[in-house]
Amino acid sequence: MLIARVAGELTATVKHSSHEGRKLLLVQPLNLDGTDRGDAVVALDAVDAGVGDRVLLLTEGFGAMTAVGRPQSPIDMAVVAFLDRFDLLDTSSSETIRKRTAKATPKHNLNISTPE
Repeated sequence: MLIARVAGELTATVKHSSHEGRKLLLVQPLNLDGTDRGDAVVALDAVDAGVGDRVLLLTEGFGAMTAVGRPQSPIDMAVVAFLDRFDLLDTSSSETIRKRTAKATPKHNLNISTPE
């Protein structure tokens, strides 16, 4: 799984039948500090995300197709959750660093914390 930011929506005039009714998104994986991590990728949207949303990106084929309810679908990545907030433990000072996204009202809640 990766944290990512939705960079845009894609339109495919011809696509696999298992993708019918699902939106394709261009998502930019992010480092924990919010900087870009590598190149943007295409993912099937399972949560109706929009441009600018911070999301959780599932990056393994079987998990991705299972998460979007499309068994045997030829996908490698899926957007499966909105990321409202995440907490990091700064190991040098043992203080928690809280990261918030720009959206005030998430569609789904997901809190990710590092183990203490």
